[in-house]
Order: sequence, then C-alpha cells, then structure tokens
Amino acid sequence: MYKHLPSPVNFREDINGLRAWAVIAVLLFHFTLIGLPGGFVGVDIFFVISGYLMTAIVVSKLEKGSFSLLGFYMARVRRILPALLVVIAALLVLGWFWLPTPDYQELGKQSAYSLAFLSNIGYWKSAGYFDGAAHEKWLLHTWSLAVEAQFYVLYPAFIAVLWRYWPRIKVITIALIVLFVLSFVLNIALVEFKPTAAFYLLPTRGWELAAGGLVYLLARQLVLSKANTNLIFWLGWILVFSSLAFITQDLAWPGYWALFPVLGASLILFANNQDCKLTNNAIAQWLGDRSYSLYLWHWPLVVALYFAALQSDWLWVSGAFILSLVLAHLSYHLIETPTRSYLTKKTLKKEVSIIALVVIIIGISAVLIKFKDFGNRLPINVEIAANGALDDNPRKSICHEQATSKGSPSCKYGEGDIGAILLGDSHANATIGGLAKTSALFSKSVIEWSLAPCPPIFTAKYPQWEKNYSTYRCMEFNEWAFNQNKHYSENTPIILLSRLSSYLSGGNFDGIIKTKPRVYFTKEYSDATDVTFQNEFTQAIISTACKWSQTRPTYLVRPIPEMANDVSKTLSRKILFNRGNDDIKIPLNEYQFSHKLVWQAQDKAAEQCGVKILNPLPYLCDNKYCYGSKNGHSLYYDDDHLNEYGNTLLIPMFEEVFK
Repeated sequence: MYKHLPSPVNFREDINGLRAWAVIAVLLFHFTLIGLPGGFVGVDIFFVISGYLMTAIVVSKLEKGSFSLLGFYMARVRRILPALLVVIAALLVLGWFWLPTPDYQELGKQSAYSLAFLSNIGYWKSAGYFDGAAHEKWLLHTWSLAVEAQFYVLYPAFIAVLWRYWPRIKVITIALIVLFVLSFVLNIALVEFKPTAAFYLLPTRGWELAAGGLVYLLARQLVLSKANTNLIFWLGWILVFSSLAFITQDLAWPGYWALFPVLGASLILFANNQDCKLTNNAIAQWLGDRSYSLYLWHWPLVVALYFAALQSDWLWVSGAFILSLVLAHLSYHLIETPTRSYLTKKTLKKEVSIIALVVIIIGISAVLIKFKDFGNRLPINVEIAANGALDDNPRKSICHEQATSKGSPSCKYGEGDIGAILLGDSHANATIGGLAKTSALFSKSVIEWSLAPCPPIFTAKYPQWEKNYSTYRCMEFNEWAFNQNKHYSENTPIILLSRLSSYLSGGNFDGIIKTKPRVYFTKEYSDATDVTFQNEFTQAIISTACKWSQTRPTYLVRPIPEMANDVSKTLSRKILFNRGNDDIKIPLNEYQFSHKLVWQAQDKAAEQCGVKILNPLPYLCDNKYCYGSKNGHSLYYDDDHLNEYGNTLLIPMFEEVFK
C-alpha cells in the first residue's frame, strides 16, 4: 500500500487517484502546446471530491458527537494556507526582479484577493477565465480555492445547525438535494446572461460540491449489487473521459454540460472501487498526494511562459511541465507535510498566532505593492515602455465609465467656449486628450460623449448573444446625444470616433471570415461577410453622418490602427528579455484590409452629405507600417486604445477642426 498523510476519514485510493487524473487534466489544458480540450473540467471534479470529503468529515463527527466548527476550520487552514502562502511569497519576491510596475502592482492586487480567499470575486469583476488576458493573471487559478474556502466556511455550519434540530441522515440528504437543485437552476439561469458570474461564484458552483456530499450520504443509504456497482463505476469513467476529450471552452460553462464530469466523478466515488488500476497505481497515488501543490505551482509557470513569449516553444513548455512536478514534490515534502505536522502539535492560540502573523506580513506586502510605485527596480527603458499601460485618460472612470444608455456625464475639457464635441466609444475616450490639447491651442474647450461599447450609429442594436448589454443600449445613447443639440451652438462641430470595424466583425480582423457581427440593424446575422449585413452597416454609417450633418459641422475619424498585441507589455518584455527594442507595429496593408469597408462607407458619407474626414494615419503610420510605439515609448495603453502620450500625435489632425 502507499503511504499518505493522515486523514480524518478513511483513506481511499480511488479518490486520491481521481485527484491525479483531475490535476493532470488541468495541466494539459493550461499548457496549451500540449493541449487537452476539456481539461478544465478537472476543477469540477475537484469540487465533487471536496464536497464528498467535507460531508464525510462533518457528518461522521456529528454522529460521534465530536464535531467542532473551529476545529474544522483550523484543519482546512492547515491544509490550504501554508503552500498557498509560499507560492504567493515566491511570486512577490520574483516579481520584484522581473515584473514592470503595472504587472507588479497587479500581482499585489491578486495576492491580496487570494489571501482573503476572494479571488473568485475579484476575477469575476475583471474578466473571464477563458479570455486572452487570463495568461496575464499569475494567481488566476486561486479562484477555485476561494470557492472551496467559501464553501468550507458556510457548509459545515449549515449541516451542524440542521443536525442539532434534526439529527438524521435523511434530513441532511433532503437539505442537500434542495441546495443542489437551487444552485443548479441558478447556474442554468445565469450561464447565458451572466456567464462570468456563473463561472466564478459559489452560488452557481455549489451544486457541484453538493453532488459530492450527496454521493457520501446516498452511498450510506443505498446498497447495489456488485454488477450494478461495476456498471456505474465504468459509466463514470466514460463520462469523465468523454468530458476531457469532447467538451471545449467554447461551451457556456458550467451550464448543462458540467453535468457530465460532475456525474462521472460522482459515480466513480459512489462505486468505491479500490482495485482499479486507473487509480490504484504508484503514479496516480504519487500525483494524487501532490495534486494540491501541483495545482498551485503549475499556473504561475504557464503565465511565466506567456510573459517570456515562450508558450509555443516545446523545449520550454516541456521544461515548465516537468518543473511543475518537481516543485509540487518539494512543496509536498517541505511545506505541506511538515507544516501540517508542526501546527497540529501546537496549542490553538499559538497555531492561530503563527498563521495570522505570516498572513499579515504577506498581506501587507501585497497591499503595499499594489498601491506604491517601487521605482528603480528594473532598467529605466523597461519601466518607460511598461508604464504606457498606466497612461490612460485620467478622467476615464468619471467621464466614460459612468455613462449609461440614458446619457453621458458630458465632461468638459479645457477652458473657454466649446470648440467641439467628441462622440463615440472607448476609442473616443482614449483620444479625447489629444483633442483637448488641440483645443487649448485655440483657447477653446471640448465635450466628451462616450459609451462603451457603442458606435455612434443611430440604428445599431446589440444581438441576443451579447448578453452583457441591453439590446437597445446604443440606440438609446445615440438618441440622447442627438437630443442634446439644442444645448450647444449649431456652429459647434461634432466628431464621430469609434472602433467601427470591431462592430462589423467582432474584433477579429484575420480575414474577417465567419466572424460574428457585434451589432445588427434589421435582423441578426451570424457572419460578418454577409453582403446584406455589410450593406446595412455601410448605410447605417452614412445615414448617421448625414443626420448629424444637418444640425452642425460633422467630422468622421478614420479607424485608429490596432496592434496585434498589448503594446506596453510586449515592448517592455522584449527589452527585459533582450529580444531587441524594435517598435511594435503592423503592416499598413493589414490595416487597409481590415478597415476597407469602413473607409468606403465614410467616403460615401463625405460624398453624399459633405461631412469631413479626419485621418490619423499620417501621424501614426508611414508608407509601410502603423506603429504602436515610437523610440521605446508606448503609444497605446493596451492593443487598440491610444494612451495620453500617443494621442498627442493627433494634434495636427485635430487642428483641422478648429482652423
């Protein structure tokens, strides 16, 4: 038999082996060069296992009359915190030497969330698990630890209260069935409309943990024949392996599809087969013991590969995979095992004091890193390049993010009479600084009306698949803007600036083949190359421009060039890793191809209504390339929004408005 750490419930090789399969699936999914389409369901399997074990611990001790809520909490702290603290501390130390200020401050923020076991809430507010920015988040994987920690806090108290008044297994079973149903229904209700919330939050994940608890309770009340037990055991593995092979991140998750891995893991646990070589073998048991540390260490190595642009290098990816195993082994033997043994022998007061002291030290460090700029850590050219990410519109939160479909704060920039109004989306907000600096040269001021993500097109509506936004959000905002005409002189020009091509083709400019439009006019289309849709899009741009031109001088801004990668991060990391400091750029012909339809529509509007065109290309491009950086300075704060340094290059363009 294999030697394992002591457990408050009878140790089961099948559970430990299932952990091994789950963690390896997650690793294969995250190390994308290796790849496993449905590997992320390993987390769902972990949830089922946790629900099973926590229910077994709580109920068995309640039956013996030995359950202590504080004792349960401290056991979970001893299990989870030591290895997590070491990972966070290691990242903060290494980040001091390798992370530019914006990245280091973000790591500090993520570390604080992780220490408070609130990282699932933090990531829910910021972005999705499968989006492109995921590989920038060093502690993204701690979202699942936060879900489990929140479950550990609430669940045993709930069971203990029930047991006090109704000390029967059947009552607990019924209560858990109710929890399962409520959580699953909430998951189904939110997964389409609030997918990020459904993915990250305990109320929509609780049914997976409850499923594990139900397995423990039902296994005590149901007796199946050996043939039926074998049948459900292998059915469970079929469901698990099918999930790993055929489920993809394109599915709404968790949703209905999560039933497959959850049911599969539940059936395996219910069968209680200790003799299957899938789990009862030396490799599976070795990995199962180290699964927690392996889960903790592997993701920072995945992010490090992306940080160094090595995610497609087989040698480096293989090395990182192996290093994950090595670090997990060291963590298990040098951190998990000794700290659990050491803390168990201490008095409760001393144990709490030791843990609290370490958490406070690392927590204060994380908060300081988040809010303090520790300069002079890296070469100055690295910091200059990286700090372009922080150089966005200082009034963005007030003037842009507080806008709604009912209107804009109508922020005024500068002093003097109003010389122009800028209407658009986040690209307008990113560019208003250049317009304001131009207006100051003429002793004028400017007004910003911007709402993301809304093009200044009167008839643009959001399709049903864009669940995060109201269907008529953009129409209402544009109508509000048009109705503000009466408050401004008819001689005050309106400038329309937005990321028009992204609404046409969903932001994917790779040939715009089979990309889904982000807006619609008469009906929803699934393909941006549909000629009818393109005609509607073109006509909508023209009719909007013409309608505005009847009320005041109207200017249309050509689309701002978009880079292939985050400019500041790409540039700073190139310099940091000695890969040269060539400017970030895209071919001019790539820009021309991507925005061809928008240019044609704007030209037609100029011909039909006399609107004027403002072209940023002479100031951001030459005859071969459009630039995201110049002489080591980022012109963008991400991949497509100009920063305050970059928008000053457009002053000569905006001078045409005031002249």
